[in-house]
Amino acid sequence: MADLARVAGVSAITVSRALRDSPLVNPETRARIREVARQYGYAFNASARNLRLRRSMTVAVVVEMKPTPERQMSGPYPLDLLGGITQQLTSAGYSVLLTSLAGETLPNVQAADGVILLGQGAHEDAMHSVQRWGRPLVVWGAVSRHQSQVVVGSDNFRGGALVAERFLALGRQRPVFLGDPAHGEFAERLEGFNSVLQSRGITALTPAIDNFTVSAGAAVVRQLLQTQPQTDALFAASDLLAIGAIRALIENHRRVPEDVTVVGYDDTPLGATYVPPLSSVHQNFTEAGVLLARKICDLIDGQSVQSATLPTHLVVRST
Repeated sequence: MADLARVAGVSAITVSRALRDSPLVNPETRARIREVARQYGYAFNASARNLRLRRSMTVAVVVEMKPTPERQMSGPYPLDLLGGITQQLTSAGYSVLLTSLAGETLPNVQAADGVILLGQGAHEDAMHSVQRWGRPLVVWGAVSRHQSQVVVGSDNFRGGALVAERFLALGRQRPVFLGDPAHGEFAERLEGFNSVLQSRGITALTPAIDNFTVSAGAAVVRQLLQTQPQTDALFAASDLLAIGAIRALIENHRRVPEDVTVVGYDDTPLGATYVPPLSSVHQNFTEAGVLLARKICDLIDGQSVQSATLPTHLVVRST
């Protein structure tokens, strides 16, 4: 870089800034330095820069989920989150290392400047595991569960309350919640749901369910209808569960929404194009991904960072 600076007739710091597209260098000078660099075959040594800065310029993104044919990584969660994260981190000069919690921690994950964890896991097990790595950490999940940890999440409590208000407006009296409250986000949705229902003297049924797939939703609703045939409203903590619930209702000759109102969560394209189109609570995964990336960058830079909750709203369709 010093040799290139002498050839170009500028300082080494000006060369560094020009090659990083810094706005501190005017376009004409930047173009001249880049042309000289091209003529002399100069290549920016990222490894040397990282060694000097004592950084790897890498952020590890850990996805807390086990993909299955029914619950794939190609869904809005986590793909839209990853899109927002990658967009923001790339523009900030970071590489993104995508991994999961399966197996041992990889050396390049241990060398990352920071970690973004997508999903806290049941009983926050995943979060506790990643905390032990000792890296700056930002988590996607339930904001209310950990005051000492930086968490970005949607307003799950409000989302659940909106669904309950919808059910009450339709005169529903026997609601059911489908979701495992061992997961913080689902627990927040159930709390918001119950807070509204109980003000009217109604208590939602919460049958046990430990998966987030279409088949899991269908199985639990088939069993539910045998013991609770008067069920008239189902709030599913994900769109996949809701679609499975509708399948079981139709199999048992229940009309949706005439006999049973169904609302999902996440407002996925699959739910929106399902027949009948699924009513669902919307959360903006792409915006959340951008915010997660900004917060991990701030943590890496030593700034004070606070948790954040993004708004949710109910999208009413045909169910």
